[in-house]
Amino acid sequence: MLGRPVAPPGRIRARHVRAVGAALVAVAALVAAANAGPAGTTDPDPVRQVAVQDR
Repeated sequence: MLGRPVAPPGRIRARHVRAVGAALVAVAALVAAANAGPAGTTDPDPVRQVAVQDR
């Protein structure tokens, strides 16, 4: 027989296990990033902005 060897039915190939593992890691990273929340602002407080603009 020429071509790729066929795995017996019911057996999971190592590459499929790696692919499922990579997909789970990707989903976990996306869920963690979605739940991280918005970043804090770095704007100075509004009172200082008004004082600087009034000069």
